[in-house]
Amino acid sequence: MNITGRNSIGYSWTATGDTVLSAYNPVSREILPERFIAATEAEMETALTRATAAFTIYRHISGADKATFLEAIAAEILALGDVLLHRAVAESGLPLARITGERGRTMQQLQLFATLLREGSWVEAVIDTAIPDRQPLPRPDLRTMWQPLGPVLVFPASNFPLAFSTAGGDTAAALAAGNPVIVKAHESHPGTNELVAGAISRAAATCGMPDGVFSSLNGYGHTLGQALVRHPAIKAIGFTGSQRAGKAIMATAAARPIPIPVYAEMGSINPVLLLPGKVATSAAALAQQYAASITQGAGQFCTNPGLLIAMAGPDTDHFAELLALALQQVQPAPMLNKGVYEQYYAGLKSLQQQDGVRTLQAGVPAADALAYPALLQVDSEVFTTHAHLQEEVFGPSSLLVTCKDMVALQQTIIQLQGQLTATVLGDRYDLQQYAVEIQLLQDKAGRILFNGVPTGVEVCEAMVHGGPFPASSDARSTSVGTAAIRRFVRPVCLQDCPPALLPDALKEDNPLHIWRKVNGQWTR
Repeated sequence: MNITGRNSIGYSWTATGDTVLSAYNPVSREILPERFIAATEAEMETALTRATAAFTIYRHISGADKATFLEAIAAEILALGDVLLHRAVAESGLPLARITGERGRTMQQLQLFATLLREGSWVEAVIDTAIPDRQPLPRPDLRTMWQPLGPVLVFPASNFPLAFSTAGGDTAAALAAGNPVIVKAHESHPGTNELVAGAISRAAATCGMPDGVFSSLNGYGHTLGQALVRHPAIKAIGFTGSQRAGKAIMATAAARPIPIPVYAEMGSINPVLLLPGKVATSAAALAQQYAASITQGAGQFCTNPGLLIAMAGPDTDHFAELLALALQQVQPAPMLNKGVYEQYYAGLKSLQQQDGVRTLQAGVPAADALAYPALLQVDSEVFTTHAHLQEEVFGPSSLLVTCKDMVALQQTIIQLQGQLTATVLGDRYDLQQYAVEIQLLQDKAGRILFNGVPTGVEVCEAMVHGGPFPASSDARSTSVGTAAIRRFVRPVCLQDCPPALLPDALKEDNPLHIWRKVNGQWTR
């Protein structure tokens, strides 16, 4: 399939502008030959007009038909075959096996939401029937359920060109909820975006979805992205990326005459609490395990373990030596793009320049533009008094914080910012002895792991991929798992609504056979 560089606007493909974008291969360090035309203001307006019109139809399409649409998207993505895989590899520098697995995850997400829609109870229908003879006042008939918001804007991630991108979790959740989607294509993988956008467009046409249910626009974040955020047709935003970009989007959305929700996943340093018993008995195994986790995908995971917290002492020193040696054995790897590479070394330099920070392992940036693994160490007294030591260094590095006593350990945890994940490594005695510290960690993160590594996010019903600010903009939400659908809906209560106007989920005879809460009791 040829890549044209055009914008997908509903069922149309257009390229009327004169601003050109190009993709970059981080392995060969070459500009890829295709040229992508940034969407003009007129093209943006057309996409938004079509999305608004599509919403009036798409919101009423049955859950079963929307499920078929999502499954058709997954099938179309698979049908792209090696063309999609090799393009994603070329634009990201990630290995083919990783991209192949990511394609599977993308399809799994779509299929998971399809299953959710077919079952139907996700709308959380609640019915309190009328009590006309109640004293002193009668109770009206009240029926509530989740309903979609309107066109949703999605900003894809740079580090997951498929699973957190054009047809990724944000798009799947928004479409499942009944909202049209407009994607602002990521500048790092525009060719991958175009291929997937074409798959979604073909699936929409095959399933009879309204024109404008999906669009994808090329452009830069500070121009097209901000213009889309400001536009009144956009009713919610899904974003995955840096804190800087996420905060800029949040500020623009909040300044609108009518503010809208922004669900921004902005990464974290994912603290790992290394408890003494575990470190004493398993230092070698932990060093190997965490060297692999820190460097997986060149450290370009939002769940990368960028912070290790341990009690000071000989066992921790031994673990640090083993981890530094293990990191030395890991080959340097290309990063996603020039900007990510430069920011990685800028972040490392900022940490290394702080008094009290010691470098245990770090490569020197070279002409090969590869990221070398790094391990730094600092005492908790320095860590807790310098907030910039908590800034994410996006890449294959980690900072070991050593605490002289339990008070210092608790203070370190208390001063942590919000995180996507936190991990506890301990034996049975550790988990009892440090119960207070483990509870403190639960206040800081959306997901707590025990005796594992945080790199890896399971796509399932129970997953939470979010956390307190600044890990995400709303700690009540998740960007992975079926609960993500709740970001793009709002509760609507119908009072004394005529039966003929009730949606199926709220009708008396429950034609969808979903679970509902009726007069305080769950029933079908």
